[in-house]
Amino acid sequence: MKYHVIYDGNCNLCVTLVQLLENLDRGQIFEYIPMQDLQELEDFGITSADCEMGMILIDSDTPQRRWQGSDAAEEIGRILPGGEVFVAAYRAMPGMKWMGDRVYEQVRDNRYTLFGKRSTTYKSVYAIGCRAIDNCDNSKD
Repeated sequence: MKYHVIYDGNCNLCVTLVQLLENLDRGQIFEYIPMQDLQELEDFGITSADCEMGMILIDSDTPQRRWQGSDAAEEIGRILPGGEVFVAAYRAMPGMKWMGDRVYEQVRDNRYTLFGKRSTTYKSVYAIGCRAIDNCDNSKD
């Protein structure tokens, strides 16, 4: 099963986390789309206003199945090998989900102030569709 991760390609924190996920997954499960790629997002019916609510995870087999914000982060954690037990423990602790949601919202809304903004948009080495073609722009910024 494949998933599409929509992330802020101009956010230093977001890019660092995408690069970590790239190194863990090596494109086996996740493909990536920066939220700045409005043309690609249009294919999924996603607007820039949608992206302001946080990262988005899309099930590529069933594109209507989506997670956003902290729910997307949790689902990514659950999907990673061995991650399900950690996400289940997190969700089982009283108040943790609520607190995690609030922390996510604060970081999301202040990400450029807290972590800085890139001058160029990061494009993942595992961009959506790159496995199917040989001429992807996979240069790391």
